[in-house]
Amino acid sequence: MAEEMNHPSSYVKLTKEQAPVEDISPGELNQPIDVPQLHVHKCNECGQPLPESYQAPADEPWTTGICECAQDTESCWTGLFCPCILFGRNVEQIREDTPWTWPCICHAVFIEGGLAFAAVTAGLHGMIDPRTTFLICEGLLFSWWMCGIYTGLVRQSLQKKYHLENSPCDPCMVHCCMHWCALCQEHRELKGRLLDETFVPITVVNPPPVQEMSAASDSHNSAPPSTNGAERANLEMQPL
Repeated sequence: MAEEMNHPSSYVKLTKEQAPVEDISPGELNQPIDVPQLHVHKCNECGQPLPESYQAPADEPWTTGICECAQDTESCWTGLFCPCILFGRNVEQIREDTPWTWPCICHAVFIEGGLAFAAVTAGLHGMIDPRTTFLICEGLLFSWWMCGIYTGLVRQSLQKKYHLENSPCDPCMVHCCMHWCALCQEHRELKGRLLDETFVPITVVNPPPVQEMSAASDSHNSAPPSTNGAERANLEMQPL
């Protein structure tokens, strides 16, 4: 008892007047912690983390104008007479997993086929009911706008790939108003970009000449000089 009086208990006795402990809601202690070091800028395309000094490239101008079709005569004639083939080649270069035949067939059916159907309708003017002609023209205009949207999306993929600006306006509007010129401009842009990417300077290093040692010079250098004038002994090694 004397020891207990000399060493009082270290426990604190709670009283009724003491304020209650603040209530903690379930799951409050399991909330995620915000760590600033984990906030890393990532690429929108591939999701790879980028350095802090990275800055998105600005919109670059096109290497050629939309009306400069004569700079590349091959693509100019192809786009004039066979735009479906030129469109298929452009799509194949932009989207490597898509062969050029499918876009070419779609372009030939909807655009070249629509133009041919419009020419036949205009040639048979007066023989077809005016209401039917109006419905045909309305359907052809609608299909033209839909094809313009599709080809505009392909042009937008090209702009996104090489960070090109909207020139002269929105990609879909460009294809709806200047479809053939836009195809030629895209082909020239892809042709120039692919040539720049494939050109890699190569450093040619010539290896040193191979040094060979003859058996006669080896034996002459390895044999010690004879002081007594005795003949040199010829040693032969044979496998056991």
